[in-house]
Amino acid sequence: MSLAFCGNDNASAYNISAGVLRNVCFVDALNLVPHVFLLFITFPILFIGWGSQSSKVQIHHNTWLHFPGHNLRWILTFTLLFVHVCEIAEGIVSDTQMKSRHLHLFLPAIMGFVAATVSIVYYHNIETSNFPKLLLALFVYWIMAFVTKTIKLVRYCQDGVPFSQLRFCITGIMVILYGLLMAVEINVIRVRRYVFFMNPQKVKPPEDLQDLGVRFLQPFVNLLSKATYWWMNTLIISAHKKPVDLKAIGKLPIAMRALTNYICLKEAYEEQKKKVEDQPNRSPSIWLAMYSAFGRPILLSSTFRYLADLLGFAGPLCISGIVQGFQNTTNNTNNTEKVKDPSNSYLSSEEFLRNVYVLAVLLFLALILQRTFLQASYYVTTETGINLRGALLAMIYNKILRLSTSNLSMGEMTLGQINNLVAIETNQLMWFLFLCPNLWAMPVQIIMGVILLYNLLGVSALVGAAVIVLLAPIQYFIATKLAEAQKSTLDYSTERLKKTNEILKGIKLLKLYAWEHIFCTSVEETRMKELTSLKTFALHTSLSIFMNAAIPIAAVLATFVTYAYTNEKPLQPAQAFASLSLFHILVTPLFLLSTVVRFAVKAIVSVQKLNEFLLSDEIGDDSWRGGDSSVSYESCKKHTGLHTKAINRRQPLRYQLEGYEQPARKQTRPMEIDDVAIKVVTNGYFSWGSGLATLSNINIRIPTGQMTMIVGQVGCGKSSLLLAILGEMQTLEGKVHWSKLPGRQMNTEGYFSVNETEPSFEASRSRNRYSVAYAAQKPWLLNATVEENIIFGSPFNKQRYKAVTDACSLQPDIDLLPFGDQTEIGERGINLSGGQRQRICVARALYQNTNIVFLDDPFSALDIHLSDHLMQEGILKFLQEDKRTLVLVTHKLQYLPHADWIIAMKDGMVLREGTLKDIQNKDVELYEHWKTLMNRQDQELEKDMEADQTTLERKTLRRAMYPRESKSQLEDEDEEEEEEEDEDDNMSTVMRLRTKMPWKTCWRYLTSGGFFLLFLMIFSKLLKHSVIVAIDYWLATWTSMDNTNEARNAEDDKTYHVAVFSILSGAGIVLCLITSLTVEWMGLTAAKNLHHNLLNKIILGPIRFFDMTPLGLILNRFSADTNIIDQHIPPTLESLTRSTLLCLSAIGMISYATPWFLVALVPLGIAFYFIQKYFRVASKDLQELDDSTQLPLLCHFSETAEGLTTIRAFGHEARFKQRMLELTDTNNIAYLFLSAANRWLEVRTDYLGACIVLTAAVTSITEGPNSGFVGLGLLYALTITNYLNWVVRNLADLEVQMGAVKKVHSFLNMESENYEGCLDPSQVPKDWPQEGEIKIENLCVRYENNLKPVLKHVKAYIKPGQKVGICGRTGSGKSSLSLAFFRMVDIFDGRIVIDGIDISKLPLHTLRSRLSIILQDPILFSGSIRFNLDPECKCTDDRLWEALEIAQLKNMVKSLPGGLDAMVTEGGENFSVGQRQLFCLARAFVRKSSILIMDEATASIDMATENILQKVVMTAFSDRTVVTIAHRVSHILDANLVLVLSEGFLVECDTASNLLLKEDGLFTTLVKTHK
Repeated sequence: MSLAFCGNDNASAYNISAGVLRNVCFVDALNLVPHVFLLFITFPILFIGWGSQSSKVQIHHNTWLHFPGHNLRWILTFTLLFVHVCEIAEGIVSDTQMKSRHLHLFLPAIMGFVAATVSIVYYHNIETSNFPKLLLALFVYWIMAFVTKTIKLVRYCQDGVPFSQLRFCITGIMVILYGLLMAVEINVIRVRRYVFFMNPQKVKPPEDLQDLGVRFLQPFVNLLSKATYWWMNTLIISAHKKPVDLKAIGKLPIAMRALTNYICLKEAYEEQKKKVEDQPNRSPSIWLAMYSAFGRPILLSSTFRYLADLLGFAGPLCISGIVQGFQNTTNNTNNTEKVKDPSNSYLSSEEFLRNVYVLAVLLFLALILQRTFLQASYYVTTETGINLRGALLAMIYNKILRLSTSNLSMGEMTLGQINNLVAIETNQLMWFLFLCPNLWAMPVQIIMGVILLYNLLGVSALVGAAVIVLLAPIQYFIATKLAEAQKSTLDYSTERLKKTNEILKGIKLLKLYAWEHIFCTSVEETRMKELTSLKTFALHTSLSIFMNAAIPIAAVLATFVTYAYTNEKPLQPAQAFASLSLFHILVTPLFLLSTVVRFAVKAIVSVQKLNEFLLSDEIGDDSWRGGDSSVSYESCKKHTGLHTKAINRRQPLRYQLEGYEQPARKQTRPMEIDDVAIKVVTNGYFSWGSGLATLSNINIRIPTGQMTMIVGQVGCGKSSLLLAILGEMQTLEGKVHWSKLPGRQMNTEGYFSVNETEPSFEASRSRNRYSVAYAAQKPWLLNATVEENIIFGSPFNKQRYKAVTDACSLQPDIDLLPFGDQTEIGERGINLSGGQRQRICVARALYQNTNIVFLDDPFSALDIHLSDHLMQEGILKFLQEDKRTLVLVTHKLQYLPHADWIIAMKDGMVLREGTLKDIQNKDVELYEHWKTLMNRQDQELEKDMEADQTTLERKTLRRAMYPRESKSQLEDEDEEEEEEEDEDDNMSTVMRLRTKMPWKTCWRYLTSGGFFLLFLMIFSKLLKHSVIVAIDYWLATWTSMDNTNEARNAEDDKTYHVAVFSILSGAGIVLCLITSLTVEWMGLTAAKNLHHNLLNKIILGPIRFFDMTPLGLILNRFSADTNIIDQHIPPTLESLTRSTLLCLSAIGMISYATPWFLVALVPLGIAFYFIQKYFRVASKDLQELDDSTQLPLLCHFSETAEGLTTIRAFGHEARFKQRMLELTDTNNIAYLFLSAANRWLEVRTDYLGACIVLTAAVTSITEGPNSGFVGLGLLYALTITNYLNWVVRNLADLEVQMGAVKKVHSFLNMESENYEGCLDPSQVPKDWPQEGEIKIENLCVRYENNLKPVLKHVKAYIKPGQKVGICGRTGSGKSSLSLAFFRMVDIFDGRIVIDGIDISKLPLHTLRSRLSIILQDPILFSGSIRFNLDPECKCTDDRLWEALEIAQLKNMVKSLPGGLDAMVTEGGENFSVGQRQLFCLARAFVRKSSILIMDEATASIDMATENILQKVVMTAFSDRTVVTIAHRVSHILDANLVLVLSEGFLVECDTASNLLLKEDGLFTTLVKTHK
């Protein structure tokens, strides 16, 4: 057939007798002109590029969109493209009905499509390169196109073409679109004045785009990129080359920052407050505030959602049309089609839509649009949710900074509640916002669905709909049950973690006493309870999954069976598959509805809590400091009786009052008492918010530039007085007056302070205007480096910093830390002891450049040397030299002579105020009382001189640090080596590792659930999916058969088909239940086995493992990782297998119906593979970033709430707010990118799904066997679109979650201690060791076989009943020797023989259960006292009381409620250290073994307790062999035998008296140095 533009079958085609414009063909040709013109002009410009004349504005992103009407232009162009597609289709369909080709019907339309595409590309390039003059070409094009189309329209009107003809409609719409585009172009000229005007408008890019740090471009890119997340490509592809870090994702755009949104929400909330001011019983509505701040984006999102839902119904309708059309064409093939007259080739819309191919293309376009709108709706809600969360967090934080202290201390607001607000309530509201459009979109979707079903199937459709609606409440019920089960699981797992934590902390003791199994059983018991509640959780999860899968099957069954028996006509394939598709659409909203309702309920509760919090009491703003102010909860717990323990430590006294010369400098400033820094005038009454005055009748003054001491008994209100001055207490009466008068010297200027080394006097003055340096009684540290904790936001000054750390003697402690003063301390960093923490807090107060310093009992946790050093260097020297005003609360009366002013308090009132001399003269009684107290403190001091608590703290720190440090060094070295290898090797190997799925770990996980369950799961899954496919297959054959063969016996036929259909559906429902149960059951078994193995492995591990591995790391395996294995992996696995199998069965089904589909599948498969590969890597990194940025944020909140008083005293609220905003933004940007990456994936998989639908439709129309299979293929193709992205997302989630299994497995490969001995336990005598005779023969010991020996060739003989002392310098191997008796270390040569048995032959349990040891750190477990003394419950009560009597604890225990059953809190916190050590002594006595080892047991206790210990050892243990490892040589001077070790060798061994005769002996040297 020859081609001709106007066709060769029409003679009049070239006839122009009626005028040129009356010729159809000519008008069509005319329409080609503008398109060709545009292509000719723009192609050279596009291809040559404009490197020479690039933009004047330098900007790093080429995304700056600044022409007016930008979005409108994109929308119009897209509409134009769609209309062009219709025009092309119409032309082609008309053309097929002619004898010969008529190119003029569709060629101009094709050219128009190309031109429209070029126009938008051209426009985009001009806009991003900012060269508006070139837009003229487009302007001309729009005018030409508009004119030519109008000519065509006029021509149609003259010819009297009716409006119902499609071509007329299309032309009309085109004219309108071209007109609008022309208007847009004119508007650009009007606004930007780039042509026809003298002065073009200058424009600047928005701030965000000028900032190189902003990488989140969604708000700035064009519509196409917005819809497809094209701008994310760079990030996702770069993730493949190197991991995504915080730098790669940059910072938030201004509009999304927490501050911007906070201001927005705050204003809305204040407005609500104003509205309800006059109605006292109404509280301001947060809901309305949220709506007015974030209402618009939610409406936008809802609009997108409605559009998507309506487009979703195109699927079923198109399926119905295609199947119907296919049926008709197969039936009509015998009728010959009539050929149309070429002169009248117009199609009506109905004819057009009857064409199956047209429907296929329409279905494709509808799917693409529907998915785009859906993702857009998700994205907008996500962004709004994140913005809302940022705003709420900022609101909560601001409120925390203004909370009144009494609120926190009186328990109205606990820290836990605040943490919940931050961690839970804000997230609940965010999630509610995410799901919120569903609330109003779902009912519409359900109603529409039911109406369409009714149209298709009549009354029987309502039966199916009723099934779905009736079963929906059950879903809701299951969902609430799930939440309950989760809560109880959480309680049990908290309890289990507490127990595990105790085991890990006391692991050394447990091993030495052979008690591992007892504690292990106790953890296992809790774990069993936890597993029981996990079982209910799993059951409800599987029920919920089952309901989700079974409801559609049940509904379809009910509908079709009803239809078969109520309707005369047989069921048609078109009806059947359209309704199936509708049921699939209906189930989703019903399933989600229960979730949404649950979240809505939670959100309402959260808003109530938030409102309560936001309306709670605030601190008075009338306090002396203006601006925001704020407080700590710790320092304000009721002050009575809390600190007894801290003060009962003997605080020794070394200065006699009389004998102490008053410092000379006092007399030089007699006048300055007049300079009062702070005055509490007119009888101050202050309370902690209960209305009762805690402090009453206060009239005090604090002199400027001098030291004021506040003394008094515990709980008399000293700390409260400081806080009252700081404005933290409620003032019932009176006023705190801060003087602002400049003094005589420049730097006691009233209240400003000047640091001499600081050049900018003005700056420092303004900064420190009302701030106070304050060290609270309970030390409060930030999660930051030591240096940051001390500097606390002030400028760093090296000299000053050094002076302060020396004054607080922090240098030795800093030297022990792995990274010096750059080491993280605080909650998540390294744990310091109380004294170390306190010294850091004091250092912080000293370092600050303020004129007033408040120290609240800074000496409480320090020993005498440090206290003296701090007093001399820090307070007398550092502070007094700067002439800073100091207020010091203390119990150490020996420092009173240093004070310039003393305030003595009693029962919340001021007892005396004045100088020491005044008090000596006026109140002799008080003075004498002080003297006796000081004498008592002095006597205790003599004893305490040796007990050096600090060295001890440092020792513990060193112990904690070194193993960790060596480990981290090892790891660093490994990492460095790896890195070097990577650099040599090309990056591809690393990337291969990052993109590979951890299949091995998955296999390990699956097999740990047992092979039987694994097999059952796989089998039931496959069976279930085969049955589901069979149901649909049967439906296809049933509906298709009825049309082909009507002669058969219809009734029997119907019964037969319905029966098979019902049986299959029933089987499907049962299998749904079985599969969902087996997956959960398998997950549970795996979780149970993994935890059991992990616990047993860890508890039997060698002690070295615990020294090397930080406790937190091990605990993480039991908390976070176990939680993931318990609760997250099973549902992910279920979802993954389900969506994968659904996709596979769908592809199989389509290929079965039309094998040609497989050919088209290849490119789609390749595309899918690459999308998932790239996405998984990026998603994993972003997930980690989101997790890792969340923790600092939560910590910052809890930190602030704990340190409120300190922050407010320092006046640092603004700095902390700034930090909070930064942390929030960091977390939000990570979350935003994560959700954008999810959208990126979903848009791509959805488009792929749409392509699958298109290919499936086209292949089945051309190749399909019968109409039933066409419907089946299309139905399955539509399900693929829903499940493809789930496959990828579940894969990505599973990959992250398998990390937990991997971590647990890494511990399972650890070596255990060798518990088996050569001897059977029954061969060991029951009462061994009876005598307690010890032979050490040539003993060599090391910690691990790759480490150096710590003891070398030690030989010794200890007679039964001897008291032996072992001494030596630190690191000489003393403790290693004690551990060797218990085989805690590797004895690789020599042996220890006890009572004739070589200990290396004994089973470990037997050996350890027959010896006793008292460790240096007293360890108690939570439980009863009885449990602590005898966890095996072997002894009688008398035996226990006897042990307590020996340890001199009997009276104390008797006085406790419950006696032996009195509770011990975690770590024994409710007893003092001395008492704990005595309990350990009693514990050793209860175990009647003839050998007792004391490992530096007296190091951490006071003299009194130590004397008791020594006495007991001499009397109660007189017949036992006692080996004492001494850290102070004086303890072993009366031992029968002394072993002196040095560097692992035994250097001296004799009685102490003999050894002392050796002048140059090591023992003599040790004794001398320790005196």
